Amino acid sequence: MAAQAEYYDEEPPARAEAETEAHDAMPREASIVPADSISGRALLAVIAIMTFLAALTLGAVVLVRSASGDWQAAVAREVTIQIRPAEQRNIEADVRRAVAIASDTPGIVLARPYSREESAALLEPWLGSGLDLGELPVPRLIVLKLDANVAPDFAKLRLQLAEIPSATLDDHRGYIDRMRSIARSAVAMGLGVLALVLAAAMMSVMFATRGAMAANRQIIEVLHIIGAKDGFIAAEFQRHFLLLGLKGGAIGGGIAMVLFALIGLTSDWFAGVGNAVALFGNLSLGPQGYGAMLGLIVLVGAVTAGVSRFTVSRTLKEME
Repeated sequence: MAAQAEYYDEEPPARAEAETEAHDAMPREASIVPADSISGRALLAVIAIMTFLAALTLGAVVLVRSASGDWQAAVAREVTIQIRPAEQRNIEADVRRAVAIASDTPGIVLARPYSREESAALLEPWLGSGLDLGELPVPRLIVLKLDANVAPDFAKLRLQLAEIPSATLDDHRGYIDRMRSIARSAVAMGLGVLALVLAAAMMSVMFATRGAMAANRQIIEVLHIIGAKDGFIAAEFQRHFLLLGLKGGAIGGGIAMVLFALIGLTSDWFAGVGNAVALFGNLSLGPQGYGAMLGLIVLVGAVTAGVSRFTVSRTLKEME
């Protein structure tokens, strides 16, 4: 061993020349790992499916975050006064009095009372249409639009509304807190699913890399004999799996992007199906969403290449 070390110390160009010859002997179109094989096509399909699922999860997270921001902004710009029917009280007079009090409050730019018909229409999604609600004590609502630059004094407004026994002020703080909590939970769950999908893809690449090394063990041993370093072999595997990861990621991510684009284009049709638009806005990801999906494709390629190189380096050390 000492003599061998001394030999390499004295003649390093010979070893470098042998490695260069090994590198040049392999055509650039070829690789240690065959570019087209059954296992390679299977891994390509796995990466494409994993990327598609990850992109769907990422798109859902973007939609939930966007919708949550819109909900909170819309709710924060409005508060409501509810006037309940009461015996020996003229509800129309109570509504007019509440509107006058709210209109005189700094920070409130508009006080719009809902008519009896509009208030009844709000119950149609739950009770259905065509019902006679005349005998029911349907409360009247007054929607207050807030000034974006001046915060109204809600404590003072509540004191002024106290002269109307059936009037209550709702600033929607409870709804905003609950929506924020639900949105955070949904985003956390989505990111957790995304992490699991990426972990599954990493494990698939690791097993595929080990399989490729086992199938090409003799080639790797010959390269070692003629002087190829571990870094050269690892780089060949890394290049192969980087291209494979980018290709699979582009296929899966591209399909997901096309799917979300079609959903965004047909959002008008979804307006008549349940409350999809009410929940998720116009169902369009926007530039940030599509940019995140492009970043996901690059991330899949980088993770695939990195896991492959790590697996090759570790396996080569075990083979020594």
